Amino acid sequence: MFHIPNSFPRCTSRVVKNVEYFQSNYIIIFIGLIVYCILTSPLLLIAIAAFLGSCYIIKLKNDSREIVLFGQKMTLAHQYALVSLISFPLFYLAGAGQVVFWILGASFFVIMLHATLYSIEQSPKDEDTFDLQMAPV
Repeated sequence: MFHIPNSFPRCTSRVVKNVEYFQSNYIIIFIGLIVYCILTSPLLLIAIAAFLGSCYIIKLKNDSREIVLFGQKMTLAHQYALVSLISFPLFYLAGAGQVVFWILGASFFVIMLHATLYSIEQSPKDEDTFDLQMAPV
């Protein structure tokens, strides 16, 4: 099943076929790496929890009354933008940028390694094997 492709055009066609065929598996690998990185970095977990918690509190406060800051009504979008701006340094200290690039790099490496080396063996007969047999009534 795992074979090194003979030429570059064969390699690219194999990658395209495998990415199309194993797309859901690759997404699960990507999500698994995200969960792994979040769970193994306590500071990042705290930063994400603080950000989501503050967004939830803002939503609850806006349901009961409008928030006024320095005599100006703040819309919900402005409040979310302010929370994002305030939490950016916390995400920077937690290493969120490094985590993002690690996830992208590890996912790309694993996915391309599998998509390049795995050969889906299909015979021409297997492509159109679905026949529907109907019995006369």
